[in-house]
Parts: sequence; C-alpha cells; structure tokens
Amino acid sequence: FCLDQRNNWFLPLTERYNYLGAHSGQISLPGGKFDATDGTTENTAIRECYEEIGVKDGIKIIGRLTSLFIPVSGFLVEPFVGIITEKDPLFIANEREVKNIIRFQITDLLNHESVKDGSIELPGEAKSLKIKTPYFSLGDYKIWGATAMILNELKAVVKPIF
Repeated sequence: FCLDQRNNWFLPLTERYNYLGAHSGQISLPGGKFDATDGTTENTAIRECYEEIGVKDGIKIIGRLTSLFIPVSGFLVEPFVGIITEKDPLFIANEREVKNIIRFQITDLLNHESVKDGSIELPGEAKSLKIKTPYFSLGDYKIWGATAMILNELKAVVKPIF
C-alpha cells in the first residue's frame, strides 16, 4: 500500500513487456523468484519491490495472504502485504521487466463495478487464444489470473478497514 499526495491509498502494479512467455503483457504485483541469498520469502518480496519498481527502504510488512500455485509457470506465489512508509514514493521501473507502473487506487479495488466478466486474449506463437474469465477493469487494463485472485482476497481483507 502507498499513499499519494492527496492521502489516497493505492497499490503499485506493473505492466510486463510482451514476450514469448506465460505472463507476457500481463498486469502483476511486484514480485519474483526466491533466491537463496534472500533467506526468506519476505526478503524476496522486498528485494523484488526494489528490482521491479525501485522501492527498497521504508517497506513495512504487515501480513500475508494465501499462497497460490500458478500451473502455467509452476510457481508457488506467497503474497506479502506491506506499506511503503514514504508518502507518494518515487517509482523507477526496471527497464528489462517493467513496461509501466500503474497506480491501482484502493477505491477502484473496492468498487464492485470494477470486477468484470469477459474475454482475455492470450498471445501465442501461431495465433492468440481467448479465454472467458473474471478480471478487474482499470481503464484500458484487464487485471486477471493470479493477480486478480490475490487482489480479490486483499479486497475481502481490507474492505472493513476502508
């Protein structure tokens, strides 16, 4: 969680570049693969925030969400929830991994009208594949899959607070 200059809470999301891979072009939360030098998955989460969005200091971990297995990539995602203590932090997108950093306002997360049910086009080598799935709509972005599942759980947890 982050606070902007107007004291509005938001979540920083990343838009991935298009590439030949399972998560091409998707919107995701900052995160990545555990490295033995991290010691813990909590440290991995903090390191990945730094690597992907340029935030290292001032992250206070306040909890965890349910672990989630991603069959297409074989990863077990262990979501941590944190607060960036610096107001309106400066984000620096990783040039290799992050095409864009998106501010997902908590008011949009909690708005039941932001959840849609429709088609998502998955890029492929020969031709695209369309699947029908629920997603969070954020302007031109569709936040779906594991990210949407994590955000939906987060929404349920924080709804009484906001």
